[in-house]
Amino acid sequence: MRLLRYGLPAAVAGLLLLLVAGEYAVARPSRRIRDVAYVPATDSAYRVGRQLLDVYTPRQRGPAPLPVVVFIHGGSWNSGSKNLYSFIGRRLAKQGVVAVVISYRLAPQVRVPQMADDCARAVVWTTQHVAAYGGDPQRVFVMGHSAGGGLAALLATKNELFTRWGLAHNPIRGAILDDPAGLDMLDYLQKMEYPGDEQYLVPFGNDPAVWRTTSAMYSVSASSPTFLLFVGGDTYPSIQNSSARFRERLQAVGQQPSYTVLPGKKHIPMVLQLYWQHNIIYQQLLKMVGAKAG
Repeated sequence: MRLLRYGLPAAVAGLLLLLVAGEYAVARPSRRIRDVAYVPATDSAYRVGRQLLDVYTPRQRGPAPLPVVVFIHGGSWNSGSKNLYSFIGRRLAKQGVVAVVISYRLAPQVRVPQMADDCARAVVWTTQHVAAYGGDPQRVFVMGHSAGGGLAALLATKNELFTRWGLAHNPIRGAILDDPAGLDMLDYLQKMEYPGDEQYLVPFGNDPAVWRTTSAMYSVSASSPTFLLFVGGDTYPSIQNSSARFRERLQAVGQQPSYTVLPGKKHIPMVLQLYWQHNIIYQQLLKMVGAKAG
């Protein structure tokens, strides 16, 4: 679980930029509203350029409100930006979904609890404002890859992230986890099995109690929303193992998550495949959220 694994190597970032550059030719039926602030500049938690989101909507839509997917990027909790993932927003919009792609604060400036708080505030903003963009605030789903998958799982299972911001209940209807990292950092950081694992003490700190509270494994309940889990057949053993145990934990509380292993897929290709509209992740996602593919 080294930085090279969960971060964004220069070659991968370059490939993502190429995908972004080429997206317009194949995703024209969408509209992007960029750099919307979900934390006001007067807030004590505000950091310039980080607490922003982009909204993607179909250019043509009917009168009925559309399902909403909030996408959380990965990057080892210390890198990444919404701007690298516009191809995901456009693919979702093209297929009848209002997509909200977010950035959030990163380490070393903040730790994971503050990142989770940013992501929760982005979801709160979405529930309050997405109707103006044609989205249904009663059908909000979260999606994330790598570290973003771990944050998405935490939002879906930890209701207090929303009650602290005045919501009576968790607004998330379901979560799509794409090769998620960080589902059980208590176990991971106690073992320290891989070279360089000490770097994760920067975003997670030294307190095992925090490792536990920032791990979705320990906040799963029978009332948690529906999960779709996708794991690369050739991804890192830590992701394979924690995802399998997360599935078992959900099953233990009466959940029946969808769990799909994609043969031959490594960690980074698990998100790059989202450039193509008809891949299996979109197919299952559209069924979950109740959208009609374009």
